[in-house]
Amino acid sequence: MKIGAAMFFTDYSMMPGELARALEERGFDSVWAPEHSHIPLSRKTPFPGGGDLPKKYYDAMDPFVTLTAAAAATTTLKIGTGVCLVNQRDPIQTAKAVASLDLLSGGRFLFGIGNGWNQDEMENHGTVFATRHKLVRERIEAMKALWTKSKAEYHGEMVAFDPVMAWPKPVQKPHPPILVGGAFPWGARRAIRYGDAWMPLRRREVREVLPQFREMCRAAGLAPLPVSIWEAREDLDSLKRDRDAGVDRVIVSLDSAKADVILPLLDRWATLIGALS
Repeated sequence: MKIGAAMFFTDYSMMPGELARALEERGFDSVWAPEHSHIPLSRKTPFPGGGDLPKKYYDAMDPFVTLTAAAAATTTLKIGTGVCLVNQRDPIQTAKAVASLDLLSGGRFLFGIGNGWNQDEMENHGTVFATRHKLVRERIEAMKALWTKSKAEYHGEMVAFDPVMAWPKPVQKPHPPILVGGAFPWGARRAIRYGDAWMPLRRREVREVLPQFREMCRAAGLAPLPVSIWEAREDLDSLKRDRDAGVDRVIVSLDSAKADVILPLLDRWATLIGALS
């Protein structure tokens, strides 16, 4: 089982290259950058974590910029969006950003995606909250066409374009893995429909639904998709239960803090990674 780490990169956190090097040195497999373009002061939807929205959500840097720095500072560490808010991004431009970063990193990019929860934020981008799930599906389908075809076109109800040429193409074929975020069962269903892996939060016991998820994959004619669980627990017994349940990866959520706070935590995790190997 692989272990990754995520951080909201801000002007008061570790810089992405610095964190990426520290993770690679300690045996982590991946670094993840969340995304929020901005945070409106109004609030139509509550913060899923409860209480006030943490400051780092307002302050997060662009994930494609930070992950480019992380890729340049490392050689083997995978770099991932966790998650890219596809509902707020133009699909043609996002497809180019994904392919460019996959090329620059030598095929190390993981495309973690989500459909978003902040209604005010997505409405500022012209996205209708009620139809965001369909919009994301069509945008992902359109991006797949752009990544895999020399003359790509897509004609959906919400995304449409006639034949175009768009380069570069990703290093990974047919495209970087698409890890679909979201809770069971809806996020799992979306992963099966257009993703390559499922990436749920550990707000409920994900291990309990893994047999059902695998059966859903088989019913769709697929081999069981990999599962990456967000919010890894700093506990060896819990990690072993994840591993033994067939979880592919767990992701540690780090505070937006400097090295004096983060590095001792990473050292403890390095011991756990060694104990799992």
